[in-house]
Amino acid sequence: MKWLQSWYHEKCDGSWEHSYGIDISTIDNPGWRVFINLNETSLENKPFEKLSVQRKENDWIICKIENSIFKGVGGPQNLTEILSVFQEWCK
Repeated sequence: MKWLQSWYHEKCDGSWEHSYGIDISTIDNPGWRVFINLNETSLENKPFEKLSVQRKENDWIICKIENSIFKGVGGPQNLTEILSVFQEWCK
C-alpha cells in the first residue's frame, strides 16, 4: 500500500487529482475492484497483456487496461495480488 500511496502522490500536481485517481471498492462475487486512471501519466500508452487467473471459486484475478484505466478485479483475498500486478507492470 505504501508504494501505491507514493505512486498516487507523485501524480498529484494540483490538476491530475481533480480529474483522475484511484478507486478501490468491493464487488458482490464477493471480491475487489481496482480502477487506476492512467491518463496524463507516463503509463498511459504502455502495453499491458490481459491477465486472467482462476484458481478456485474465491481465488481469482483479472487485470487489463481499458480506455487508459488499469482495471483489476479479484476474489475476496486477492486485493494485494491485484495491486502487485499493477506495481510490477509499472516498473
